[in-house]
Amino acid sequence: MTEIRKFTVAALTRVEGEGGLEIHLRGREIERVHLRIYEPPRFFESFLKGRDVREVPDMVARICGICPVAYQMSACQALEKGLQMEIPDPVSQLRRMLYCGEWIESHALHMVMLHAPDFLGYAGGIEMAADHPQLFENGLRIRKIGNDLLTVLGGRAIHPINVTVGGFYRHPDIKSLHALLPEIEWALDTLHELLPTISQWNFQSLEMDYQFVSLKHDSEYPLNLGDVVASDGLKIPVEEYEDHFQERHMPQSTALHSVRLPQESNYLVGPLARVNLCREQLSPLAKELCDQVIPERPLKNQARSMLARGIELIFSLETAADLIRQYRRTDFPCLTPIPIQSGRGCHATEAPRGLLYHRYEIDQQGKIAGACIIPPTSQNQGQIEADLRALIPSIIDLPDEQATVECEKLIRHYDPCISCATHFIKIDWHRHDGHGT
Repeated sequence: MTEIRKFTVAALTRVEGEGGLEIHLRGREIERVHLRIYEPPRFFESFLKGRDVREVPDMVARICGICPVAYQMSACQALEKGLQMEIPDPVSQLRRMLYCGEWIESHALHMVMLHAPDFLGYAGGIEMAADHPQLFENGLRIRKIGNDLLTVLGGRAIHPINVTVGGFYRHPDIKSLHALLPEIEWALDTLHELLPTISQWNFQSLEMDYQFVSLKHDSEYPLNLGDVVASDGLKIPVEEYEDHFQERHMPQSTALHSVRLPQESNYLVGPLARVNLCREQLSPLAKELCDQVIPERPLKNQARSMLARGIELIFSLETAADLIRQYRRTDFPCLTPIPIQSGRGCHATEAPRGLLYHRYEIDQQGKIAGACIIPPTSQNQGQIEADLRALIPSIIDLPDEQATVECEKLIRHYDPCISCATHFIKIDWHRHDGHGT
């Protein structure tokens, strides 16, 4: 008789949000794979309606405590487009420096404290730290560089308060910025030695024909600027994003799933997509190491997103150092006046976890009349489920506990949020015969 197995994650604990995983098998046939997100809607887009445009950056920063800069940068630039504001290049460079700080702290956190234990055979970061204290301490030290950069530029590391539509409320202190350079140089030296070692770790062998999607700029690796591109040749301005990508309601999730039109297919955003599509725009040291540790083109193994994050961590440190050395506080205004007028603007930036799209409608009083926010997590959910379907045949004969670990690892490759990058997922595997016993 046919064996029926049901694998269930009732709740993902220690998460920013609430979700679970459910897999149904009939014999060796996969009936259903659902990454269930059941957190109640947070209604941020509705909360923004009627608010002054100057309130938006501080409000959307609260969507995520790990990636507040991404939300602030997408919002500010979308609103500035809608209000037809011209932002001085020095302010744009400060924004790029700020974004580097977020990538540094986010990538260091995920790589060392949340992802590395999977490869080194530990239940979590604390257990790993007991045997690999230097790796753990280095991760914390590198993450602190990102937090310190956010503090100098943004006023504080979590939910920066110096960011607004039109630029910054005040210039950063030059001495405080230059004080970060020795630590950045230390981090670059440390990662230059560490990344080749990480490239020798044992990665899951699953390879997928991903449809990669990211921003791409002619002359710089994407953070705040670029067209939307895909690995099949798509290249569109951000203003056409919603003509090619659309969110869908799924019965198993209160989070929307974004699909590629017209096929309504899954796609992948994040470090793996950016490195595959934009590696030629990497900074010099990052590109050198990328060619060394990721020679494949394209890289189709999401387990090796660890390496892509490492490359982007080096890029962020290298770019931040260059921008700090170039920065000269002059008489340029760090804040452009905001006109009171109606408009519509959209923009996308690259959060650590992938493309983040914002669209706003502004009324004649300078109030928000409508908002649309599409985060990386919703864009990757469908692909995570597709990866799990592809993984299951290779783990179907494993004991339940071991198979559960492999499913957890796959989800953590994506780092869809710190909530999903946890080491305390509990999956119940239920086996019974065809008569339901």
